[in-house]
This record gives sequence, structure tokens and C-alpha cells, in this order.
Amino acid sequence: MYARLRPLLFRVDAEQAHRATLWLLEALSRVALGRRVIRQISGSPRTQTHVEVIGLSFPNRLGLAAGYDKDGRALRGLASLGFGHLEIGTITPLAQGGNPRPRLFRLVEEEALINRLGFPNAGGESVRDRLRARRTPGVVLGVNIGKGKETPLESAPGDYGRLLLALGPWADYVAINVSSPNTLGLRSLQGRVYLEGLLAELVTLRARLDRRLPMLVKLSPDLTEAGLDEAVDVIESAGVEGVIATNTTLAREGVESPLGSEAGGLSGKPLFRRALAAVERIVRRTQGRLPVIAVGGIRGGKEARAMREAGAALVQVYTGLVYRGPALVGEILEALG
Repeated sequence: MYARLRPLLFRVDAEQAHRATLWLLEALSRVALGRRVIRQISGSPRTQTHVEVIGLSFPNRLGLAAGYDKDGRALRGLASLGFGHLEIGTITPLAQGGNPRPRLFRLVEEEALINRLGFPNAGGESVRDRLRARRTPGVVLGVNIGKGKETPLESAPGDYGRLLLALGPWADYVAINVSSPNTLGLRSLQGRVYLEGLLAELVTLRARLDRRLPMLVKLSPDLTEAGLDEAVDVIESAGVEGVIATNTTLAREGVESPLGSEAGGLSGKPLFRRALAAVERIVRRTQGRLPVIAVGGIRGGKEARAMREAGAALVQVYTGLVYRGPALVGEILEALG
């Protein structure tokens, strides 16, 4: 079905097509029959084996990466596809429109996307109210948070702290995004001095919440080996529960499309090797002590298995879903067993 629908979607502006997809998923999921149809299209198995990671019970090892549903508007529909966890965001304290359009580009030959969205989202309060009013049972919910566009790096811990306290009560875990290439200066937060201060502040604030709330840090695939080692050491020492590897890349290896010259972060097939190398290095560095959620270039069962063999506890998809459609969920779940 998706093979017939994709050419129509790809005739439309990428952002418009994405919004239409989310709307359709949410509309279908409002009734039980619609949710069954979504599940059938994805081909995900009804019987699944739960796994324990970061102290949480996940229905399976496959999740949806942050960026697909930034404001948590289609949780029921996305959960009906069969994902074991959904990660919404990136969310900033105040609503922001993001960067000027066009800002999302399909590189069809490479099965890739380039985005320079810049964290467009409804803001922490709006998302909190939505989550408080409508929770999706049976799926783990992650909330990805970031600093506002105009917030200086020195004030970044305040932005992350506000979001942790506002959204933490409604999340199963929080992902700390310090690696998007589309917010000026954000990646500097991966350096030792900034990262130590940020994580110390968040660990302290987390203690105020009347519940256990795992935190993970999302890292860039463009860190040097020394930079990645340093960031991982800081994360582990801070008492943070895990790492998400990786975000999008500024590199253009293997990209021949003229659109490859567009500014922004590259995701999809060309990112896979970088993401896999980062996962392997993190697992070696920590001897498996720090759980890793792998994301980047996973477009089928083969890539998902490779990430698991590298030591990833869970995997996430985004761009692969755009190109392969809902059946990707069932394929990966079958491959992971």
C-alpha cells in the first residue's frame, strides 16, 4: 500500500506531507477499527517479548526517534504501528517556529533527508498540557528536550531544567539533546565543561520529582573519537542512565544528490556507518555498562541487527519510515526477534 502512496506524498513539500501523515495517523487511531488497520499495515507481531532497559520495561526493542512527532500530536496512531517506545520533541521552553523554509529536503537516491528545522515546537507548557490530557498506555514515552534558540550557552542549564521539571512527570524517560547541528552553538554543550555543569544541574533537579525518571544524552556522530570518549565519560560519571547515538551529521559522505549542498543535518542511509561506529565505540568504552539507543540509517532488519550486535540495547528509526513506510516496523521487529 505504501509503495503506491509514496509517489503521491513525494510530490508534495516534505513538511506538508509529514504533517498530513501525522494527521491521518491520529485520525485513524481515534477508533478501534482504525488502530487495527494501522497495526495490520505495519505487520508488527501481536505477541512480543518485553525487555528491561534503563530500568523500564519496553514492549520491544524498536522505537520512533525524536523529530517525527515533535509535539506529541499523534501518539495513539504511532503506538498502533507497533513501536515499543515513542520519543517526542525536541521541545524548548517557549514555542518557536524554527528556521526559515524551505528547511527539509528529500535526497531520494540516497534514501536520506537533510533538515535545518531548528527545533520548531509548541513549547514546554503546551506539550505538558497535551500529555497530561492524553496519555498512550502500552508504549514507553520519551521526551526530548533542548535549549531555546536565543538562550546563550551559559544559561542553557536553566532551559533544560525548566523542561525537566515541567515534562518529567508525564514522561517515562527524558532525552537531553545537545547535538542538533541546527541550533547555533548547541553542540558545544557536548564538551566536558558545559556537559558536566548541565548534567550536574539536571541530576540535582531530578531529585525533586516524586518518581524515578531515567535520563539519556543524545550525541553527535561528528564528534572526534577523543570527543566522544570524553562525553561518554562525563555522562557515565554524572549518573545518567544512557546514551542515544546518534543525531544527524554535517558530513556528506556517499551523497551525490545536488541537494547534498543544502545546509543542515543529514539522516538516512548515508549516516549508518557513522552511527554504527559511534555505538561500537561507546559500548567498548563503557564495557557495556551504559545502555545505548542506536539511531541513524536504520532502514531494515539488517541495519537493526547490526546495531544490536554492536551492543545497542534499543534501536530507533525516522528517515527509514519516510522511505519504507509502516511495514518497516514489522520487518525490524521480526529481525530482532
